[in-house]
Amino acid sequence: MSVEPESQHIQHPAVQRHAQAVRRKSPWKEICAASIGNALEFYDLLIYGYFAVVIGKLFFPTQDETTSLLLSVGTFGISFVIRPLGAIVLGSYADRAGRKASLTASILIMMVGTAMIAFAPTYAQIGIASPLIIIVARLLQGFSTGGEFGAATAFMVEHADAKRRGFFASWQLSTQGLATVLAAGVSALLSFNLSEAQLNDWGWRIAFCFGLLVGPVGIYIRRQIDETPEFKQIARSTAEKSPLATVLVRDRVKLLLGIGVVAGATAFNYVHKLYMPTYALKQLHIPATSSFIGALITGLVLMLTAPVFGTLSDRYGRFRVLTIAMLAIGLTSYPLFMLLNTWPNVTTLILVQGIVGVLIAACLGPIPAMLSDIFPTQTRGTGLALSYNFSVTLFGGFSPLIVTWMIAATENKMAPSFYVMATALISLVAVVALGRRMGRNQQP
Repeated sequence: MSVEPESQHIQHPAVQRHAQAVRRKSPWKEICAASIGNALEFYDLLIYGYFAVVIGKLFFPTQDETTSLLLSVGTFGISFVIRPLGAIVLGSYADRAGRKASLTASILIMMVGTAMIAFAPTYAQIGIASPLIIIVARLLQGFSTGGEFGAATAFMVEHADAKRRGFFASWQLSTQGLATVLAAGVSALLSFNLSEAQLNDWGWRIAFCFGLLVGPVGIYIRRQIDETPEFKQIARSTAEKSPLATVLVRDRVKLLLGIGVVAGATAFNYVHKLYMPTYALKQLHIPATSSFIGALITGLVLMLTAPVFGTLSDRYGRFRVLTIAMLAIGLTSYPLFMLLNTWPNVTTLILVQGIVGVLIAACLGPIPAMLSDIFPTQTRGTGLALSYNFSVTLFGGFSPLIVTWMIAATENKMAPSFYVMATALISLVAVVALGRRMGRNQQP
């Protein structure tokens, strides 16, 4: 089932003519510029999750190791509490001041949060102030990321040809895969070359400093890019004075359904991609270096295959591709965890993480373009940011904490798969409901 972007029906004819004329030139310069900054932002977000065990010991020490880990992954989740606020503020800013302005602001805020973590004194050095610094830093990172998805996705689709929006929007997820490759690769190199004492003492800070050092490159690149043609025209004619109010009132049903669509994909993504190194280390007793290599494989496969599924969504329709992908996730999550627990070795981990990368690409690849299709240009940044980030907060950000608690409470290592299956069902219902709601605008 393929759906014609509803935004095409409400845009001013002049906007369409202007956008079509500008789109004749290749959008690759702008897409690459947005993608590089996007990769840097998500690297800074992910690296905390990969060092959750070390950070738990240094900043959240307790007599019980599980409690320390819960506090650490809980702090990872705290950053997601603030993401909806970032989506509101930076998403609305993208619709009022432009995609470029919002993208530049988000990467600046991310750098501040990353610097705070990289140079934060440990609990042993300054006591209770130490975890408070980490919490504030994570809140800043979450605020930044809350605006990144909406502005970056809107920027990509508005520079792309209407018939290739799925392909170009999928680079949003492809660069998240690149961020995973970088974060897991740096983590694997550090854990392989440093002793446990060195890693706990200073090695983990190198991973954060890497993201901090390349941040200025991302800022420079984003300042050099052009604003999207669609936004330029809207800014001169029918820009929304209050895009947030418009989305919450006029588009509230589409917003809720968009949140549901993202639920299963984000839960699967965060459980299998971000939490898996911790799961492999603590539950499967696979060495840290090997567990990071598994995550690297997932990121590499996601990076390479997300554009493939974005292209398929252009050809066969977002709803059809996403429905099949969510069914695949719901049906394979339990068998994948069963494989890992039956044969807990590096070979199995790499095989499973390769499959996970394809499934993440299949479900997340079409989603940016799908969400872009249902929100018009005037409120696209806000609608994208809210629908994606509310869902990521509710179903993704706290998934490491939820599944860690589920494993501890049930003493069942298969517990994460149950969480993934439940959220996949939510997404299937939302995809079907949104498809029917938008059915009046179906294309062949």
